[in-house]
Parts: sequence; structure tokens; C-alpha cells
Amino acid sequence: MTHIICIANQKGGVGKTTTAINLSAALSAAGKKILMVDCDSQANATTGMGIDKGKLAFTLYHGLIGAAAVSDIILKTDIKRLWMIPSRVELIGFEFEMLEEENREKILRGLLQDCKAQFDFIIIDCPPSLSLLTINAMAAADSVLIPLQSEFYALEGLGQLLQTIKRINRQINPDLKIEGILMTMFDRRTNLSGQVTQDAEKYFKDQVFKTRIPRSIRLAEAPSYGKPILLYDPTSIGAKCYLSLAREILKGHKSGSPDVVKTQVVR
Repeated sequence: MTHIICIANQKGGVGKTTTAINLSAALSAAGKKILMVDCDSQANATTGMGIDKGKLAFTLYHGLIGAAAVSDIILKTDIKRLWMIPSRVELIGFEFEMLEEENREKILRGLLQDCKAQFDFIIIDCPPSLSLLTINAMAAADSVLIPLQSEFYALEGLGQLLQTIKRINRQINPDLKIEGILMTMFDRRTNLSGQVTQDAEKYFKDQVFKTRIPRSIRLAEAPSYGKPILLYDPTSIGAKCYLSLAREILKGHKSGSPDVVKTQVVR
């Protein structure tokens, strides 16, 4: 059964796109068929996968406005078992063009219905805002994964996101759940990272993933080469951490065992 996870936090720079790319790659390394959806007009996930946006005939935007079928906008990536729906700057227009559209919050859900059965997981990278695109992602998703940076003020604004999730749950998608909270930019050398993590665990208990995503130069470099960290540097700490996150998610869904995730991605 397909499980759709959207990765959301209205704050920018918390590791949403990094997590979308590298979790997708790690789950594909576990033998799962993955579709990653770039739902951000900045299209960083598209660039981070090495896709030339200028050569795209169709993007998510064309699917959302009905100008292309979902089969026309899905691309195969260089990673085995990983496909992608790319994005580009024209996605900005979706917000304005759909203002008068009935059920505009459910357009992405309808688009993905035509392909979801082909995949084990669909990972949606949301924009850094609580916009119509983010609402569409939550309406389509089974769960929300929230990256939370291990820095001062990290918990500020999280309440607003949680209220949005509750509203979506109440009004649009009653089955929406929190997949978990992922601590990112974690630096075990500092007291601050530890304190922020303790605070998160105090409030959210076992909803906080055991895996912590560290600050990592190699992790930061990988998108500029158009590769997930598992291709760019599969032995790095960042690669190992995203493999660990994939294990946690698979174990939580009882759709795989902690031992199935390998340390390589086969092209």
C-alpha cells in the first residue's frame, strides 16, 4: 500500500529539501519504489537531483492546471527505483490561477491518484510557507514529516504549523498524521543542539525520530553536484544518517526491516 509523506515546515533553511532528496534515495536503496514530488516553485529538489529545468517540457505546474497527465510529468532519475515530478518557477502561478477553483486544496491529491499505486512511497517536498501548495501537499498526504533545526528559536513557529495540520485534519484530510519530527543541523559538540532536542522530546515524546541529521559539509555540497548524498559520498556521516532515518520509517510502517537498507544506491 502506497504511503505519501509530505515534508513541511514554514521556516526556510531547516533541511526540507535535503531530507526529501536523501530520504527518497535511502528508501529506494531499501528496495522501495519511490516518487519524489517537488512542490516548491524554487525547484531546489529538482536541481538537487541534477535535472536541467530548462529542458523540461512539463512540470508539476502543468499537471496541477490540467495541461498534462501525471504520466507526462514523471521523470526517471539516475537512481534505481526513484522517479520524480519536477518543478520550475511557473509553479508560482498556481496559487493565483486556482483562487476561484472549487476544491483547489485537493488538486494534487487528484493528480497523484492516477499514479500512486505504482509506488511504495511518495515523498513531497513542500515550500517554506503555509501556502495553497503546502495545503495541497497535506491534503494528498498520509503523514507529515517535520524537519526541526537544532538551533535557538527552533520551536518558534512550530505551533502555527501544528495548528495548520490540525485544520487540514479536521476539514480536508481526516487521516493525516504526523510521521515524526526530525532534528536537523545537529551538532553534538554544542550544548544548544542537545537542549533543543531535549525540549522537542519533552513536548513531542516518541514522535521525535531517534536519527539526528548533523551539520555536514558533504551533505551541503551534494546538491551542487545534482546528487543525493548516497551517490555523492555514500560513506559520509550524512549518508549513514539518512539510511538510519529510512530504517526508522520502514520499521514504523512495518514494511521492511532495519537490515534491508544498504549503504549504496544502484544506478
